[in-house]
Amino acid sequence: MVLDDKALGYIVLIGSLLGIGFYFYLVFMSPQARMVVQVSAFLAVAAVLLILAWIGYTLITTPPPLPLEDFVEEASTDE
Repeated sequence: MVLDDKALGYIVLIGSLLGIGFYFYLVFMSPQARMVVQVSAFLAVAAVLLILAWIGYTLITTPPPLPLEDFVEEASTDE
């Protein structure tokens, strides 16, 4: 069964609103509110740092591009 874009949009919208409501409850009405905020802050910072680590790894493992002069010479010799 394949969902069309509109149905998927409604599911994402409703799920997001329910998630906001649940998070509001956890932060402002739960006895473990301090822990919820601490875990949320940790996950947010960890996600940003993981993205930066992935960018660094990509920079380390990707070979440098050919100089523009070499690329132009290769293109002209192929013709």
